[in-house]
Amino acid sequence: MEDTVTMTTLERATTVAHLPAGPMEYRLEPRGQAAIIVFHGGHMRAGLALGEEVFSAAGYTVLVPSRPGYGRTPLQTGTSPGGFADATSELCRHLGIDQVAAVVGISAGGRTAVTMAARHPELAQRLILESALGFLPWPGRRLRLGAPLAFSALIEKATWAVVRALLRRSPAAGLRTMLGGLSTESIDKVLAALSDEDRATLIALFSTMRSGRGFLNDLRSTPDVASQVTQPTLIIASRKDGAVPFVHAQSLAAGIPHAEQILSDSASHFIWFAHDYPLIANQIRDFLSADPSQRG
Repeated sequence: MEDTVTMTTLERATTVAHLPAGPMEYRLEPRGQAAIIVFHGGHMRAGLALGEEVFSAAGYTVLVPSRPGYGRTPLQTGTSPGGFADATSELCRHLGIDQVAAVVGISAGGRTAVTMAARHPELAQRLILESALGFLPWPGRRLRLGAPLAFSALIEKATWAVVRALLRRSPAAGLRTMLGGLSTESIDKVLAALSDEDRATLIALFSTMRSGRGFLNDLRSTPDVASQVTQPTLIIASRKDGAVPFVHAQSLAAGIPHAEQILSDSASHFIWFAHDYPLIANQIRDFLSADPSQRG
């Protein structure tokens, strides 16, 4: 069974599939025979698109599940990266997808993407990690102590209501507040690197985010399976990322046997708004078009 609903104008249509593992919300945008699975990061869900344009413009079908606790995927569907990787494999069978060109892990979705590549090599031909969380201890003490207060199941709705109110009343101040912890640079440098269009996009994105029960679930540690990944892997990260320290990218690159790393010049966690992203997008396209058996 499936339940389809179209969300607000800032979002895209999603569907809930009722799988043996449990209900899973997802968005499927069919284009060509080759497909890409995108696991988004914290506070995101299937209805929100970020960093997907490079895949859609290249003609790939894009499949985006809401990870456990986000959107309409309950925490019980998968719960762990391993469990959700297996549940996503079920979703692919349900949709008639027997192989994907790449699994993409963004931010906190990185662990799920790596785990899926390790557990389902017959399904995933490649792995792409963007500003991705690895298996090192995370987060830092400040976020670990503050997250249960701001993002618990009872509080997170009010937290995001305050964020939306701030962004409505003073978009500039709201954007400074939201981007402040996402860079190791000063907030003035971060904002100076953004175009007016980029700022509007980020304001709209932050105004639509929710944490559900998913973000606190993301804080749990999970087994490191990086060494079990056999597919060619592309790792993209910025040294100025304040949300996921650059050492995570270095650790993933060292742990995954066939990994290559691209250094983004982004001033923050959001590599897609950096001046060098068009060049990185070209490298992503080259990576996807190359024979995966010849990479590494």
